[in-house]
Amino acid sequence: MKQDQKGLTLIESMMVIALIGILATIAIPPAFRLYEDFQAREQVTEAINLLDSVKSPVATFYSDKGRWPTLEEFDNLVPTRAGKYVTSLTPKSREKGFEVIAKFKSTGVSPGLVMGGSGRTLVLATTNGKEWFCNDNIDPASGIPDLVPGTVLPQHRPSSCK
Repeated sequence: MKQDQKGLTLIESMMVIALIGILATIAIPPAFRLYEDFQAREQVTEAINLLDSVKSPVATFYSDKGRWPTLEEFDNLVPTRAGKYVTSLTPKSREKGFEVIAKFKSTGVSPGLVMGGSGRTLVLATTNGKEWFCNDNIDPASGIPDLVPGTVLPQHRPSSCK
């Protein structure tokens, strides 16, 4: 007596489920990593916007006074110094320039913006108030030699900071 098969056998069904599981195991981690990188880049945008708001007041102060602002003067020039992902903006006068360090929060941010339990940093620096360098331009010819480089990973920085 001949029987027509109308569906998958138990073994065939189990093999299909196993194959789907294997493919999911291979595909999900890279997709999740891409999502985390996208999220980190979006959060770095907040730091870039905060740092961009520093450029004009600091440049004007430098052109008027011929020196970089002190911490107290910087507080008066830049009232907004934190955001949803950025915990602080810290100014530092250097021998050959001025830098502002944006420090990310250690919680509530993408895992790529946390390093060793604390937030990574993004640095904006200038030698003259007109040309600004982002993150780690320590080249003596085109950057600031004693600049403290930022720790935000290259894949999370905008193109202007790479």
